[in-house]
Amino acid sequence: ALPICWKKPEREKEEEQQRRAGPRRASLMSSSPLSKKRRVSDSEPKTGSYCSSAVSVRTDLSTAPANGMARNGNEAEIDEGLYSRQLYVLGHEAMKRMQDSSILISGMCGLGVEIAKNLILGGVKSVCIHDQGKAEWRDLSSQFYLREEDLGKNRAEACYSRLAELNNYVPVTSYAGQLTEDFLFKFQVVVLTNASLEEQLRVGEFCHDKSIKFIVADTKGLFGQLFCDFGDDMVVMDVNGEQPLSAMISMITKDAAGVVTCLDEARHGFETGDFVTFTEIHGMQELNNCEPVEIKVLGPYTFSICDTTKFSDYVRGGIVSQVKMPKKISFKSIKTSLAVPEFVVTDFAKFDHPAQLHLGFQALHEFQKKHGRLPKPRNEADAAEVLALTSAVNEKASDSLKQTQLLEDLIKELAFQASGDLAPVNAFIGGLAAQEAMKACSGKFMPIMQWLYFDALECLPEEKKEMLTEETCSPKNCRYDGQIAVFGSNMQEKLSKQKYFLVGAGAIGCELLKNFAMIGLATADGGEVTVTDMDIIEKSNLNRQFLFRPWDVTKMKSETAAAAVKQMNPSIRITGHQNRVGAETEKVYDDDFFENLDGVTNALDNVDARMYMDRRCVYYRKPLLESGTLGTKGNVQVVIPFLTESYSSSQDPPEKSIPICTLKNFPNAIEHTLQWARDEFEGLFRQPAENVNQYLTDPKFMDRTLKLPGSQSLEVMEAVYKSLVSERPRSWQDCISWACNHWHSQYSNNIRQLLHNFPPEQLTTSGAPFWSGPKRCPHPLKFDPHTALHLDYITAAANLFAQTYGIPGSTDRLAVIDILQAIRVPEFTPRSGITIHVSDQELQNANASVDDSRLEELKNGLPTPENVAPFKMFPIEFEKDDDANFHMDFIVAASNLRAENYDIPPADRHKSKLIAGKIIPAIATTTAAVVGLVCLELYKIVQGHQKIESFKNGFMNLALPFFAFSEPIAAPKNKYYENEWSLWDRFEVRGMQANGKEMTLREFLDYFKNNHRLEITMLSQGISMLYSFFMTPAKLQERLDQSMTEIVTRVSKKKIGRHVNALVFELCCNDDDGNDVEVPYVRYTIR
Repeated sequence: ALPICWKKPEREKEEEQQRRAGPRRASLMSSSPLSKKRRVSDSEPKTGSYCSSAVSVRTDLSTAPANGMARNGNEAEIDEGLYSRQLYVLGHEAMKRMQDSSILISGMCGLGVEIAKNLILGGVKSVCIHDQGKAEWRDLSSQFYLREEDLGKNRAEACYSRLAELNNYVPVTSYAGQLTEDFLFKFQVVVLTNASLEEQLRVGEFCHDKSIKFIVADTKGLFGQLFCDFGDDMVVMDVNGEQPLSAMISMITKDAAGVVTCLDEARHGFETGDFVTFTEIHGMQELNNCEPVEIKVLGPYTFSICDTTKFSDYVRGGIVSQVKMPKKISFKSIKTSLAVPEFVVTDFAKFDHPAQLHLGFQALHEFQKKHGRLPKPRNEADAAEVLALTSAVNEKASDSLKQTQLLEDLIKELAFQASGDLAPVNAFIGGLAAQEAMKACSGKFMPIMQWLYFDALECLPEEKKEMLTEETCSPKNCRYDGQIAVFGSNMQEKLSKQKYFLVGAGAIGCELLKNFAMIGLATADGGEVTVTDMDIIEKSNLNRQFLFRPWDVTKMKSETAAAAVKQMNPSIRITGHQNRVGAETEKVYDDDFFENLDGVTNALDNVDARMYMDRRCVYYRKPLLESGTLGTKGNVQVVIPFLTESYSSSQDPPEKSIPICTLKNFPNAIEHTLQWARDEFEGLFRQPAENVNQYLTDPKFMDRTLKLPGSQSLEVMEAVYKSLVSERPRSWQDCISWACNHWHSQYSNNIRQLLHNFPPEQLTTSGAPFWSGPKRCPHPLKFDPHTALHLDYITAAANLFAQTYGIPGSTDRLAVIDILQAIRVPEFTPRSGITIHVSDQELQNANASVDDSRLEELKNGLPTPENVAPFKMFPIEFEKDDDANFHMDFIVAASNLRAENYDIPPADRHKSKLIAGKIIPAIATTTAAVVGLVCLELYKIVQGHQKIESFKNGFMNLALPFFAFSEPIAAPKNKYYENEWSLWDRFEVRGMQANGKEMTLREFLDYFKNNHRLEITMLSQGISMLYSFFMTPAKLQERLDQSMTEIVTRVSKKKIGRHVNALVFELCCNDDDGNDVEVPYVRYTIR
């Protein structure tokens, strides 16, 4: 998920770019907010009437059009187990509107089936697939649900059953008749692919007239086209999908345009034209819960609002919250828009292409109408005719569209490739088209206005394009004919012999494997795809990991995915592994494995694994294709040996962490209480049990614990003592008693102690209220077993506590209440002399003195392991997706109770799971589009492209919609003497010499002195220091005549595995003048 692709901007610009378009890597976006900038879930306009109507907006949605945008009448439950990751992208309301929408997709070639797949996975009401044509060889280039035995059958009927398997909630039907007006009227959205211009105009005009949303999608080889018409009065409920922002207020002036100043520790992030409302303001009560008011941004911490001159004086405090306002937009019909088009630019380096391709696609339709076929691949006569037809279309074009000069090479290339059918281009355009259909149904996100054109001509050979001839690109009556039409038969042979390593078989991995099968990667002798993933399939995967079915749940992802793509293309040579990539599997993925690869493709969900694979690819000098998604955002990065920087060359800023004191005593956002609840979970149900088990089984545990820094040793010992002695339960009733006492400790006693230290009316040394700004004054809660949230907490906490001791729990809430009635909680009185730190700085400065007498008391009070045996505890690993395990029950209850302490609006289970579980929102459309771009880069790698400008790093945000492509950043160059080097360079040193003996340390040092004029001052291997200039003479003398591998073995205290052919040494060197110089690493070959 993550993103993205160009050189990072200055920090001042970065926050805004990340919020509006996404971070460099989708996978890195944090759900943790800044302590003074909050995200709020309540985006409904507030009631009130103080602000002038001239600057506030209320949109009446009662007139929203009936087709696909009416308020949802079907209150059917949404299966959150299946749709959870997509729900975090779209939200429940948008999903409900989608569930009211029936969609027709006409044309079941590769593009049509891609759109259908994405929409069925997305969960619309129903999908009807339509096609009157029969399957032919070239369809198999990208139509992944057609088989060779389907040739000659109706395309829609042949792939219907396979599409219907994708989602049990979405009925799928097939239709092979005419698209009559009566038939079209049944649908809320109509998508045409592979249709003539006459059909597009006929259907499009009817749909516009009847308020049916209409989409045209088409691909021709490396070219793509998309058109949207969602009617005269489309209402967009949320233009960008970002969570509404919130900020804390420090001042509001009384002016004709009142100026609001936010606390200066975090930028407010608003834009001019945003709408906001206010809460919790002391003084100026007129603004609290006012109707949404439009703002004008004055600076990063200030903005102006309506006339506040007649309002009460501002005193202090307050929260300003962004309100998402519905936006009404109007579309032209296809007939009108064809003549006066608006374009969404996908690549700003090709800003002049859309208008040219708009004319060229019309010319192709003319050619097909005239000849009953598309232009032949690489046929000069056909291309010349298409060029002439384009010129004729241009002559008749409106003034706004007419081109002063046609890009003849571009138009001819369009003609050459018109019969091409490429899976990656279909994946990209199909992902976009399906997202537009979802926008049409749901009113979520900004639609494409109204034409989008795309081309990837950089995929063609860099040199010798004349090698692509009519003969090499002509149909061969094989499944790759659609691809051969673009790249020729020689390229097909290269693809078939590739050896690729795919790391990950999740959403991106599934899409990659589908594309690999379609393009014919590794389908001949010598070819091989190795895919590894150690995860099993879960229900929530089925919404976008489309190679898996409900009956595959609990199976291994890699094996299941490999078997599924073998069905799509039986020729693919693929092996599934269940290994995690890392140091522990380098015996499997060793020198021989990597050296035989042609490239690596990452489909990972975490940065650590990405960086590990990046290091391996740099070391073995293998191309790496990297990608990630985060909701509607996606990125692609291509790493080419000796040409580009690597994935690790640039990194995002570290995530902002929540200050400890904020979590512990001064939360002001639901994110804070959720993180606190997660920490509680770990500190109650995992860490103590792990420590107890170590105490009982590891004789060195006590020694290690007593050596821990600061107060950690006392904290660990207290926890072990509680678990084994003072709080060890013997029955279910004891577990309930523990939960009840813990409830009182956290939600009443600790709060009362905090208020004892800092009373509500307390002032700071400067005279300002202590409880102001980000510090919200809490209040203790009174326990009531009949309050649902209180009982939720007790039931979940008691069951989890019981699990750690192997005691059977219960979900009988009435029985729990009965037990609670008999529990007597000790009275609590706040004490003086208790220190509560106000800031992390104060916490760090405090001298953490350990009470040695208490440590000794705990140590002596613990039973010996022998006396407790065979007792052990059962640590609980947090698992967010199992609704029956009490984990999320505890998190939601613990967080919302603390939120109630501090008057923070609570979060429902859905939002709590997103934040506490650090879930990366995901949707099939983005994944498909991103992987399409990845595989376009794969074409270039297989052909051996060597110009950096040929490659494209890409970033997209389908919600906006926004696209950006840039050439990769070149590998930075370093220099010593006159030798230039980059991260791809290294010193190659053969350890075994001609005499059959291995090089000694003395010989190694001499080699660099004599051959490279470098004096090594320090030499290391991994974390082992092998040599340094400050070594003692005795140790140096001992090592100088030892072999390098002997030194490595002795210092690291590890044997060198037989699978290791070479070692990596890092050097610090001086040049002839005694200056430090930076040099590459050493690859020291030992076998």
